[in-house]
Amino acid sequence: MTQQFGSLSHLKVIDASRVLGGPYAGQILADHGADVIKVEPPAGDETRGWGPPFLDGTASYFLGVNRNKRGMAIDLSTPAGQALFSHLLQDADVLIENFKTGTLDKWGLSHAEIERRFPNLIHARVSGFGADGPMGGMPGYDAAVQASCGIMSVNGETGGDALRVGLPVVDMTTGLNAVIGILMAVAERSQSGKGQFVETTLYDCGFSILHPHLPNYYLSGKVPAPSGNAHPNISPYDTYATATDLLFLAVGNHRQFTTLCRILERTDLPDDPRFNDNGARLQNRDVLKVELEKAMASHACTELADTLLKAGVPCGAVRSIDQVVEDPHTKHREMVVDIGDYRGTGSPIKLSRTPASYRSAPPAYAQHTDEIMQELGVDAADFPDAIPSNNNKS
Repeated sequence: MTQQFGSLSHLKVIDASRVLGGPYAGQILADHGADVIKVEPPAGDETRGWGPPFLDGTASYFLGVNRNKRGMAIDLSTPAGQALFSHLLQDADVLIENFKTGTLDKWGLSHAEIERRFPNLIHARVSGFGADGPMGGMPGYDAAVQASCGIMSVNGETGGDALRVGLPVVDMTTGLNAVIGILMAVAERSQSGKGQFVETTLYDCGFSILHPHLPNYYLSGKVPAPSGNAHPNISPYDTYATATDLLFLAVGNHRQFTTLCRILERTDLPDDPRFNDNGARLQNRDVLKVELEKAMASHACTELADTLLKAGVPCGAVRSIDQVVEDPHTKHREMVVDIGDYRGTGSPIKLSRTPASYRSAPPAYAQHTDEIMQELGVDAADFPDAIPSNNNKS
């Protein structure tokens, strides 16, 4: 194992999760120095095939959330595989898994058994709905949970059908919350000396980010509906047409609104009773949008956005992915990572003394199996049928 650097370099993590939420959590820990061993089944993490595009036979989807990990494969359906997996956990700090409910119990690794055999281990589980309750144990994928937890019901054009958010926001939020829970448990373990069970579910996490729709509903009793790009509580907070492209304004207070109107040479608007506070602007936002777009019709989007931002008015030109990747600020923030042929997304977490580091591209299937076995001091012959025969799969 090469020397690790970062705030979590003292942690050894067994990442036995697949697809997105768990692997994303594992990559965050790995970027900050943890020794993360990704354990895959004989068929590999299914996202290796979720392409095109592919790099050396591995899909971009897998590459996006498995950087800085070492990879091995274990057939956990066999007793030998289960024994080897338990051996891995002996000196591990964290286990991340998203096995189907009851799978670990079947392998003799129930929560109670893990607690007994590995009292220092922090066991983090990512699941769709949790193990119990009316939907306990049911399968969960991001888009389906977006539907069932209400996210789709508030997303889309005004008066239109419910619409999926165009990125796996539930999966990624669940992964982030898993990391938060793991680090809370690590902090608590420094006091108690004991590990604990950390659970994050797609359903809980999807529900938890319904702000401000849930607070609005709690207080008003009104069921929210899609409102396009407009904010349910703030105006002007929407996309607006300029002479060139769409501009998103995110005006949060009257001072910002006054500055906006001054730059657009519409100093009459802040004193207009229809627009002189946020409540009035919200009630008359359709009329306000017409007035603002008239004033913006002579302005190029990028130049106007730059002027407004420098004046303290939050806004942003609506840009495509390629434009964002090539933006000088993206590069300045080191948000694009290149390791050989691999290109990935940098960590948004910036630490002054122990920053994230990008040490290795995502592993090929079972790439480090022999290396890890040697570190464990065990021979594959001692665990017949544990190591899949397709160890050279890429």
